[in-house]
Amino acid sequence: MEHTAVSLLPFIIVIVMAIWLKDILPGLVIGLLVSSFFVTNDLFSGIRQSIHYMITTLSDETNVKIISFLYLFGGLIGMMNIAGGIKGFSQWVGQKVKTERGLLSLIWLTLPFTFMMPMFRIMMIGPIIKSFIQKMNLSKQKVGMTLDISTESIIVLLPVATAFVGFMASLVEGATRGLDLNITPYNLFLQSFLFNFFAIIMLIIGILQTFWPPLKKTDKTSKNKDDHENEEHELHRIGIKIELSFVKAQPWHMIIPVFLLISFTLVLLWKDGIDAGAKTIFSAFSKADATFVMLLAVFITLFFTLIFYIFRKQPLNEILYHFYDGGNQMMQAISLLILVWALTMAAEDLGFSAFVSSSLGAVLPAFLVPAIIFIIGSLVGYFIGSSWGTWGLFMPLGISLAQATDASIPLTIGAVFASGAFGALASPLGDTTITTASILDMDLVEYARYKLKIAAIGAAISFGLYILCGLFVLSN
Repeated sequence: MEHTAVSLLPFIIVIVMAIWLKDILPGLVIGLLVSSFFVTNDLFSGIRQSIHYMITTLSDETNVKIISFLYLFGGLIGMMNIAGGIKGFSQWVGQKVKTERGLLSLIWLTLPFTFMMPMFRIMMIGPIIKSFIQKMNLSKQKVGMTLDISTESIIVLLPVATAFVGFMASLVEGATRGLDLNITPYNLFLQSFLFNFFAIIMLIIGILQTFWPPLKKTDKTSKNKDDHENEEHELHRIGIKIELSFVKAQPWHMIIPVFLLISFTLVLLWKDGIDAGAKTIFSAFSKADATFVMLLAVFITLFFTLIFYIFRKQPLNEILYHFYDGGNQMMQAISLLILVWALTMAAEDLGFSAFVSSSLGAVLPAFLVPAIIFIIGSLVGYFIGSSWGTWGLFMPLGISLAQATDASIPLTIGAVFASGAFGALASPLGDTTITTASILDMDLVEYARYKLKIAAIGAAISFGLYILCGLFVLSN
């Protein structure tokens, strides 16, 4: 089809509906149906075409690997939770806290073993942190902000062994298909870490905040019980808390699986790269099939973890039930990925890349592309409160703009990831914000305003850095 402004329509629909409904999935479905209709010029054929796009994405070998990894990873988290691993580790490290600095340091110390899924980390160490806040009369907002920064900023800067890695790398893979870049998508993904300025800046702010003079508790503690959406989140969290309250705390049930997962991932990355002809460790990591390696590592880890739990006399039926329950928790992310892939295919059939190249690419200065993507993505991310949704929406747009204007693709990818990190951290609709406010008994709106003030500083610095780097970083 001749490239026209119609190719932007699917993304406009998704943005408008995401801001309106506070959820990206409905917009993706409508956007896919509308774009499929324009591809076929027939209502019934458009519906069939939308199904065809989804089936095509599911028939792709790389996509199947990504979906399998996400489901198995969620299953592993579910197993560790019911086996008492996360609960045990959280209680174990929380026994020697005496000061605010000690409490904030404790939050950072939990990172190596609780980085896989932010919600689980906050759910498990939140009650422990709350008890220390009450005993020491500390600022809930400052402690909560440190918890959220350490969660959201770290999770997007880890290159292996997280569900975020599988999702983020897959978005880069999908958005760069068909482009002759002479670099693997995983390498682009790794390079973009250096340019996720917002996450890096907030990480620095969080560390500095740990050493700031203590603040006494002045925050409000009332909750908005009339907010229907918050009540739904609260009911979900209460269910998890009740179930996990009966779990016996056993820290080794988390330490060993996490150690196995990281070790297998690194070793298999090295081996796969060597088999592909690499001569050094770093070149091996760049040549390895990262998607397959992550899937293989989590599969092997699951096998040994299951044997370990059975040896430790954990009931098999309970382990398997929570394996499936944990995997099912990832179905929203999997559905999001499938719809993003399908929508991208439909937009390409409408001439999206060609339109961006011939219109925006012709008038937009290359050095401004990353900064503009960051600002727009941050605004949308704030309104929808979802980092994954923001990434899925802006990754194809950002890479297409970078390709059309000869802007730096790694820099632009970093800007996309940074925009999602801003939305997840600052938005009152973000899962981490809602969960932390609920567990620490803070007013959600007041806490979100407190976070926004600090996040806005990080966003302003990031915006300036994207403009500065846009002037000096060479295009790919």
